[in-house]
Amino acid sequence: MQPQFFNVINDELRGSADVHRVTDPRTEEDLWACPVATTQDFEDAVAAAQAAFVTWGQTTVPERQALLVRMAGVIGQHADELATILMKETGKSRVLADIDVQASIGQCMYYAHNALEDEVQHEDDKGRVVATHIPLGVVGAIAPWNFPLILSNIKVVSSLVTGNCVIVKPSPFTPYAVMKWAELTRGILPPGVFQVVNGGADLGAAMTAHPGIAKISFTGTIATGKRVMAACAKTLKKVTLELAGNDACIVCPDVNLDMAVPSIASGGFFNAGQVCVASKRVYVHESIYDEFLARLVKVVEAQYAVHEDGNVPSTFGPVDNKVQFDVVKGIVEDCKSKGYNIVLGGKTEGVAANGKGFWLQPTIVSRPPEESVLVQEEQFGPILPILAWSDEDDVVRRSNLANAGLGASVYSADLAQAERIARRLEAGSVWINQPERPNCAAYFSGVKDSGFGGEMGKQGLLSYAYTKCLHFPKAG
Repeated sequence: MQPQFFNVINDELRGSADVHRVTDPRTEEDLWACPVATTQDFEDAVAAAQAAFVTWGQTTVPERQALLVRMAGVIGQHADELATILMKETGKSRVLADIDVQASIGQCMYYAHNALEDEVQHEDDKGRVVATHIPLGVVGAIAPWNFPLILSNIKVVSSLVTGNCVIVKPSPFTPYAVMKWAELTRGILPPGVFQVVNGGADLGAAMTAHPGIAKISFTGTIATGKRVMAACAKTLKKVTLELAGNDACIVCPDVNLDMAVPSIASGGFFNAGQVCVASKRVYVHESIYDEFLARLVKVVEAQYAVHEDGNVPSTFGPVDNKVQFDVVKGIVEDCKSKGYNIVLGGKTEGVAANGKGFWLQPTIVSRPPEESVLVQEEQFGPILPILAWSDEDDVVRRSNLANAGLGASVYSADLAQAERIARRLEAGSVWINQPERPNCAAYFSGVKDSGFGGEMGKQGLLSYAYTKCLHFPKAG
């Protein structure tokens, strides 16, 4: 039976005369009809959320957390169904799709046990000041396509545990799993508290402009993030932006290559490089460069092969959509046309045996120029530049690009050296001797062009709430 998908508005399932279909990245076959929300659908969703907020915003934190546990249970009960949908719309393997689902469960459970608490900010013999946290209202969550459930769910659970209502707009490249998840959770939360509307850039623009929405949480490109922020300024919306990360990885000369090489391969090629904090530029000390490169090529050849069957255990897959495929393909072709040293991969046509799908080979480029597009721009695909360094000040300077402030990593046997370098890198998160993997308990934010504000951890909840100070006098 073909699955059906709906916009979820005030707990009602709504179809639409206007539908679109996503292309399966593995096969290039059209998938299921997906309803596009109308202007009236969106207005109804905002009105329902505003009505629901009157009572939902007054619930207690323990009440909300109990419902997050129930939401986690629903995801778990339907894990296979959601993972199967994710495999089709994203091209992920079963392994990667399961990660998307299980991490969403983990996010629910983290906030089921962690939330903002009142705190005494000041106290003396005259009085006491207590900070408490109250919800903003209605949150608009605009989500990306690379990890549809994880990156939608974090916005949803952050909204809910702080007492907000939330309307999710999934990426039009990957709407299915998010819409099904919202459908499956109906009946847990009051109608209007959690809704989903499907649409393109015009719907996103309407969300950023609507006076009935108090906050936008957006994950996407720097260029779009700037437009979101400008639009939100007109109604003084709160804004969280998680934007591009052209992340640097610095490899020191004393590193344990047996540990570092597989870890860096994972950092660069996990999900075909389609990770916000993936290693996008690897700087290897000159003294170990040749050995590191030779080892990296062997590891990537062995562990990141193209498997057309998504049930083969693999953390590599096709590029998610044709738009991004063409972007990454263009970067590969630019490297080829300029004669850069491609030591692995480089094929952009007929990569899969059947000639179908948005497949690119895992590609490694040795010592491309620092000014090359591959180095200066975030590729968000399976092509990785390996550069050399010899001076610490120089490699830190080269690492700290304006568009590189989301994450970074450092590999060294000397943890003091690794920490020293990590503290000099202008990035919101730095991983030491491990691949870049966000943790829902850790605040996640970008610096410079990589974002505005942040999410995750208890600190991330502050952007979903106002902080109100209660000033109490003391007798006498």
